[in-house]
Amino acid sequence: MNVPQKAFLTKGVGVHKDRLASFELALRNAGIEKCNLVYVSSIFPPNCKIIPKDEGLKLLKPGQITYCVMARNETNEPNRLISSSIGIALPSDPNNYGYISEHHAYGETAFVSGEYAEDLAATMLATTLGIEFDSEQAWQEREQIYKASGHIFKTANTCQSAEGNKNGLWTTTIAVVVFCE
Repeated sequence: MNVPQKAFLTKGVGVHKDRLASFELALRNAGIEKCNLVYVSSIFPPNCKIIPKDEGLKLLKPGQITYCVMARNETNEPNRLISSSIGIALPSDPNNYGYISEHHAYGETAFVSGEYAEDLAATMLATTLGIEFDSEQAWQEREQIYKASGHIFKTANTCQSAEGNKNGLWTTTIAVVVFCE
């Protein structure tokens, strides 16, 4: 099995009277509707490079099997705030693997949801690297400890939030890491 060499982040939102069509529109908004998506778990492959979304989309072909980590949320409740977030934590040594987390929230702003996902990914990586930290500390404090350890090179997040359609149509949010070869 091949290990992905490239990955990109994307996100989208869709609104429709049908739940599935709302999801399809979110995929279109994210630019990945033409792929057969296969969900994988939380490992960011060693030596995998994050590339810009527009560059990554050019690598995709209609119908191809495409591996991804996806956060997805949906509602048909008018004005309900939803979000889907992806967090990434990459080790300093590119030969080691990193972590990806997904977070699906109700009532959280995009900023709060994105920070939570980033914190989760960084904490998962920190625990595998043996970095000592106090889990009760705020994310910003732990982020500094993680990066000061010299073992965590980068953390990031992407988040899509939306309010449920005022007329009760289905609203779907997605945030995705897409793997490419």
